[in-house]
Amino acid sequence: MLLIFRSLKNYGDRINSVPIIPRGAAIEKIHGNLTGLGPAQIRRIGQLYRRRLPPERVVTHEMARPLTELSREINRQIGLLVTRRGEVAYVIVGSHHNILIPSLDGFRASSRRFKGLRLIHTHLSGEELTTDDLTDLALLRLDLVCALEVGGDGLPGFAHTAHLIPENPEGRFWLTLAPKRPAEMDLDFLDFISAMEGDFARRQKTRKVEAADRAILVRVETNPFFDGEASLAELRELCRTCGVEVFDAAIQHRPEVDPRFLIGKGKLSDLVIRALQMDANLLIFDHELTAAQVRSIADFTEMKVIDRTQVILDIFARRAHSREGKIQVELAQLKYRLPRLTRQDAALSRLAGGIGGTGPGETKLEVDRRRIRERIHRLDKELKNIGKARGQRRVKREKTGLPVISIVGYTNAGKSTLLNSLTKSAVFTEDRLFATLDPKSSRLRFPRDMEAVITDTVGFIRDLPKELVTAFSATLDELQEADILLHVIDVSNPAFEAQIAAVEKILAELDLIGKPTLRVFNKEDRVQDKALLANLCRRFETVAISALDPATLPPLMERLETMIG
Repeated sequence: MLLIFRSLKNYGDRINSVPIIPRGAAIEKIHGNLTGLGPAQIRRIGQLYRRRLPPERVVTHEMARPLTELSREINRQIGLLVTRRGEVAYVIVGSHHNILIPSLDGFRASSRRFKGLRLIHTHLSGEELTTDDLTDLALLRLDLVCALEVGGDGLPGFAHTAHLIPENPEGRFWLTLAPKRPAEMDLDFLDFISAMEGDFARRQKTRKVEAADRAILVRVETNPFFDGEASLAELRELCRTCGVEVFDAAIQHRPEVDPRFLIGKGKLSDLVIRALQMDANLLIFDHELTAAQVRSIADFTEMKVIDRTQVILDIFARRAHSREGKIQVELAQLKYRLPRLTRQDAALSRLAGGIGGTGPGETKLEVDRRRIRERIHRLDKELKNIGKARGQRRVKREKTGLPVISIVGYTNAGKSTLLNSLTKSAVFTEDRLFATLDPKSSRLRFPRDMEAVITDTVGFIRDLPKELVTAFSATLDELQEADILLHVIDVSNPAFEAQIAAVEKILAELDLIGKPTLRVFNKEDRVQDKALLANLCRRFETVAISALDPATLPPLMERLETMIG
């Protein structure tokens, strides 16, 4: 069995790791637990660093025999990590059942290439490659893994070998070769690994993706009655809005989430292999992750990890154009980031000099936190000033005596399109989530010579990040002054009932549930079953329209006019 503790970044620096000084200036360490070994044994193990493999050979009998003999003598597994030039980069001593691979930070890490190392290690009980061996092959992106059987006399038996394979219809991750004795292994390793990397590259290029961020979406579902697939579909739309190419999505049903990785380690391992095959470089979780979870998952996968909240914040940052909108988004980002600042580096602390000094001063982490708090304070102050100006405009509007209609609804329900159709405005619209962040107001004229002010607001979404709700509180306060809320619903969306519930939940949090509200089903032109649509209108007491078709708007205008009159 082969185990990896990826969080042990400098495992070779532990007390049981002994430096070996060969004929040269470099210090090479035996990694692992050397407790109980004699000086002669340690010296002989260290001499493995001086051995070389012909670059074109996976392993030779001349390399395998001293490795298996030493392994049998100390009754522990021994592993070698060998470069493509045939040089031994790491010598590792484990227990009878496993070895601990040290950090490989010094070697290249790329989603498009392998690590440039092959692992050759011993199995003392004659077992074949284990699931852990194969999983670690993928997690470390090794060129190849080879397990040598150790006979009772210490001589090498069969070599069990496996390597990763590109994306394939069968969904396989690796290929296990037929066992052979080391002397019989005739695979030309250099030609093989070059061809394999080329095959990976060709398969990846067939996607013709230019996006820098290529993601796999992940969700853990503990509620068997919740539609996790619909939630992932929404996350896919969020990713499309912020320019992320989604390669795949995975959902895992569990009784409870894993506190460290959210999903099971086995599933996470599969996702890493899938990412390598597809050339994905990003994992996006359909949850809000803690700083510890992000760090644990990133360390385990060596991939960039973000959560749903970060995707939404990124969209808001791209879409904010007004000064108020930019301040609100920056404020939300800073409030999200502040509790997640966990970097610790003792080298960054400064000491107060001289006798009687107060000791360690601010660390870089503390300085970052202080600066963020100061920036949050300044932005809060700016928003309050903007809020005062908004309040003054609201007072002037109230003096005109015009009723106020505020359009609310789920993001991309068609609120801005409806505003344009009702008022002949030219507010920016796009078939993407959160196309509108800055509120827009226009005058609405009714057929009976009545007028009202109608305002478009930022769209809502399920589990809207609390940082955004706080940052946009000044904008959302406009809803408090509205006489009527016009709740626009995308009736063509299969999850429209869940979207209604999400919007009403946010309205309840804003203490707006008691305000007069008119529901309107938008995008009726996309619903083929008109009888079903009529039943839905009766059930939800709504008016059905298509915001793109002015001919469908008169019933809505009549309902609004009745409510105002």
